Amino acid sequence: MTAEAMKKYFEQVDIIQLKKVEVSLGKEAEVLYEGKPILEYDCIYVKGSFRYANLLQSITGMLEGRVPYMPLPASLFSLAHNKLLTQLVLQQHNIPMPKTYISSTTEAAKELLKKVSYPMVMKFPEGTQGKGVMFADSLASASSLLDALGVLNQPFIIQEYIETGGTDIRALVIGDKVVAAMRRTAQKEEKRANIHAGGTGEAIQLDRKTTNVALDTAKALGADILGVDILESPSGPKVIEVNISPGLQGLNAVSTTDVPDEIARYLFQKTEEMINGAKKREETKILSEISLDNDESREIITNLQFRGERIILPEFVSKITKFSDRKEYSIKAKRGKVEIEEFKI
Repeated sequence: MTAEAMKKYFEQVDIIQLKKVEVSLGKEAEVLYEGKPILEYDCIYVKGSFRYANLLQSITGMLEGRVPYMPLPASLFSLAHNKLLTQLVLQQHNIPMPKTYISSTTEAAKELLKKVSYPMVMKFPEGTQGKGVMFADSLASASSLLDALGVLNQPFIIQEYIETGGTDIRALVIGDKVVAAMRRTAQKEEKRANIHAGGTGEAIQLDRKTTNVALDTAKALGADILGVDILESPSGPKVIEVNISPGLQGLNAVSTTDVPDEIARYLFQKTEEMINGAKKREETKILSEISLDNDESREIITNLQFRGERIILPEFVSKITKFSDRKEYSIKAKRGKVEIEEFKI
């Protein structure tokens, strides 16, 4: 959906399947697609499940600094795909969350279970779409879950359960805005409100506090595009999960906003900003390296910017030539060449 929307803004859009990508490390490290070096792109939006976390981080790590714009930093693919690491970062940035506990052993966890309130939640650090989330309504059931996890040698997180009537909020942050949000409601006898778990959604307008929590979460993680899952607790909104590869079907179906188009337009605008910013920095570097106080000609190789049918010349041209809008100029033009001289009587 996003790729199709991007075709309205970018000249060329390619969908690259992760299963056909490999990262070659060594003296000549490179990212390969179908066995060949990946093409040079102005923008790459990387998405994928937690199962591909290592590959995703390797790909983005290799491409950072070579691609003008990527909305998600490489470090985020290991961070955001681990609920514990995510919560540690959000804790450091004072993002409101349910109380969360971790322990070193199953025995220590059982002691902890004697002190928490029920029902309570147990989660695997990795997992999406509500998978890997378990609920225990008593010490006995929680202990049984712990024993099973111990046998499987699975790490886990213990978290406070907040009663919301089986609902939560999915907010989609793009840049500095929440462009769409929905309240998800779980099926009867189901506590997970995720759409993939059978939940239903309805579009909502977030209040200022919830909006700010979503925006602060994305900022804390350094993500330009982020799905933020929030519980409406009696003490205010609390973040329970983030998703750097949010599904759009459910949200787009209930929203009056064209969500894929919002993402595509933002990617295009940010890409233009990054490319133009890089050009401006290069021009500034050139200007700092050359003297503007003599009559020697200077030359750089660059693209031309157009506004309609008009050509916008780079800033260094006016600084070197000292052209002024108070003077007249002679302009000679032919295919592939333009000459501009100050007109003197």
